[in-house]
Amino acid sequence: MVFLPDESRSLPPPNIVNRASVWLGLTGWIAALLDNGFNHRPIIRAGVHRQALFATVGWFVGYYLTKRMDYMHAKLDRDLFEYVRHHPEDFKKAGI
Repeated sequence: MVFLPDESRSLPPPNIVNRASVWLGLTGWIAALLDNGFNHRPIIRAGVHRQALFATVGWFVGYYLTKRMDYMHAKLDRDLFEYVRHHPEDFKKAGI
């Protein structure tokens, strides 16, 4: 999968409830409410199944975006630590 390479499986999974999941789940629910409003339907009562679907899709998109973000940060950390390990002369400790 291009979105998450196989080496990302070694990372611990993010929490189910994380910032991106909550925000995108809320955004999906609001999108369903706006769709009801634009189509002159009762905003809260109409299409409850669609509201649940949009919120769920938003939640899972947020979860996988968090996984991708964790992978990208871990990859950057690994590359930086590898660079520091191969170039110790650039990173000397300050002497007293």
